[in-house]
Amino acid sequence: MIVVAGEVIWLAGAALLGAVAGALLHRFLPQAVRHLLRLTGLRGPVPGEPSADTLAADARPDELPNADALDPDEPTPSLRSAMSDPLTGLASRLMLEDQLASAALRAEARQRRLALLYLDLDGFKAINDSCGYRAGDGLLREVAIRLLTLARSTDTIARVGADEFLMLMDGDPDSAAATLVADRVRQALQRPYQLPGREVRLSCSIGIVIYPDHGSRARLIARADAAMLAAKRAGGNMHCFFDPDMEHDAQDVIDLQRDLRRAIETRTGLELHYQPKIDGRTGQVTGAEALLRWHHPDRGMVSPGVFVPIAERFGLIGSLGQWVTDEACRQMRIWQAAGLDMHVAINLSVHQLRQSDLVERVQDSLRRHAVPAERLTFEITESAAMEDPQASLRLFERLAQVGVSLAIDDFGTGYSSLAYLSKLPASQLKIDRCFVQDVDRDDDARAIVCAVIKLSHALGLTVVAEGVETQPQLDILRRLGCDELQGFLFARPMPARHLQTWLQGQDTSAHRDGFSDSDFQADDIGALSPVRKRPPAADPPA
Repeated sequence: MIVVAGEVIWLAGAALLGAVAGALLHRFLPQAVRHLLRLTGLRGPVPGEPSADTLAADARPDELPNADALDPDEPTPSLRSAMSDPLTGLASRLMLEDQLASAALRAEARQRRLALLYLDLDGFKAINDSCGYRAGDGLLREVAIRLLTLARSTDTIARVGADEFLMLMDGDPDSAAATLVADRVRQALQRPYQLPGREVRLSCSIGIVIYPDHGSRARLIARADAAMLAAKRAGGNMHCFFDPDMEHDAQDVIDLQRDLRRAIETRTGLELHYQPKIDGRTGQVTGAEALLRWHHPDRGMVSPGVFVPIAERFGLIGSLGQWVTDEACRQMRIWQAAGLDMHVAINLSVHQLRQSDLVERVQDSLRRHAVPAERLTFEITESAAMEDPQASLRLFERLAQVGVSLAIDDFGTGYSSLAYLSKLPASQLKIDRCFVQDVDRDDDARAIVCAVIKLSHALGLTVVAEGVETQPQLDILRRLGCDELQGFLFARPMPARHLQTWLQGQDTSAHRDGFSDSDFQADDIGALSPVRKRPPAADPPA
């Protein structure tokens, strides 16, 4: 509410469920308040708590500006736009906050509770990227309908983000009641959705707060968001109640996404480190895997396990992935000018796989830096490829047509079928480190690695073993016929400038701490050879 000249002016309106329905209760404020509302984009009447009859009886004709032009049963267009979500017809964030203020006052006066549920759809962005925005919009409308079927007349449901919703539960709900509703919401949203030509499924992460147990009204939404983030970090498709320890985490996420966005826009703080790949027979360096690093100005090195999920949640993964591709191509061009024929592998996340313009972005980077497409490899995890096998297959075929190579990463940890593998236009398969680390001391792990190598060779694929850290692991992998090797035994990931020095053999001690066993024996792997060199280009790029 707002107090003007000693008079209490009610701003809270009735819950808007679905399209703005029914008459909004009108109260015309003094001119000063109306002016403030105009500044915020709210023109004309404002929803109010008192009954329409009471307001009509109290109002005098001279208090009603443009009375002849106003339909008391129809909200003005600007008000309707501000108070409802145009896509789903649900309440807007502004309307939800208005309802929350009113409900909190009532709950406080009656010593009752409120519950607020913050919902975030798991996997929506991937579907939106792969199926297009029109299909995504239809999916959001269906989500809204399903939520409305669960709501009571006293509840308010709002869309507050691209794939985020708030549900305000009135009527003195306790934790058990909120849990029951959260479970019903998850069950309802997990049912299949029919999109043009395909069926998709969603889940959701839910954060829950109870008023007044979890703090003041002003902090409820932020704390529900913090609880939702905790549910998402725990794997999604679950609910979490707010805990005070979460608040710092939530603010931390907000700060990190702001700083990451700035780093991408200014191209500062981000860097690629490169880990060499070694030929299993000759010991020659065949290429390197590019691994993203972020040097935060205050926090120092931020783990990819921290900032990549943030990039995915806040819609930054496309820009971040484009930066990685572009930077890798730029660096390959520099190496090319120095006479080094380096091949670079880049990891693609499941979110990037669903970007409709991924192929065009790749082509643009290759063209701008004049890098042959065959020098670029994209590594896609087995689980990511299997999330939508047909869509992945179409994308892989388009990338293969561009000329880039494809590798299946972390093989053995997912559930791909041999029939599906045989259809993929991949040229390489990477054995996950969980098998490599036990290959010298566990018969089952060794049998799995042996089978994978034979299967891959039968399908015409080369095999890379990642996570090689000891000489016994290396010996067995070479005997089993593994084509390429990667791991701390050879080198840790390093900046491009250090890798070039390392390759040229000018500073073999610079990364000695990156070797578990830096003394390579000729009878085991041969002298570690640098990548093939060409005569330097006449005009290195600036």
